[in-house]
Amino acid sequence: MASKESKGPQSQQIDLNTLSVDNLSAVKKQLDEELEHLTQSFQKLRQAQNKFKECINTVKTGLRPGKTILVPLTNSLYVPGTLADTENVLVDIGTGYYVEKSAADAEKFYNGKVENLTKNLTDLEKIVSQKSQNVRVVEDVLRQKVMSSSAQPQEA
Repeated sequence: MASKESKGPQSQQIDLNTLSVDNLSAVKKQLDEELEHLTQSFQKLRQAQNKFKECINTVKTGLRPGKTILVPLTNSLYVPGTLADTENVLVDIGTGYYVEKSAADAEKFYNGKVENLTKNLTDLEKIVSQKSQNVRVVEDVLRQKVMSSSAQPQEA
């Protein structure tokens, strides 16, 4: 059986049957760590996608003249206020920069973000699936090696 190990953009083929039990355990541990990291990244991307979807919903439904909103003064202090301009919004484009956009342009911007994250999530899901399959293959080979070594008589 063979498993693919990724090192950057190149892939190496490793015959797992030639590895010792200790080496297989190390490979399994590395794959488990990579899988954990990728799973956490997947969750964070999903959260970001949901936040952008909330922004789209807010732009679509939350911009009504005279509607009372909560305006943040600090991270923990909000005061009631009303929107003076419901046609334009400030959009956080990242790293603390804001750009004034029309509501329609803001919606397009956030839709683009959601589409980009959807593509990234699809790609990441394929990678997570492949890593999971690699972990299963390593576990199977490791299990076979442990069983075969325990079946052999111990020499003193």
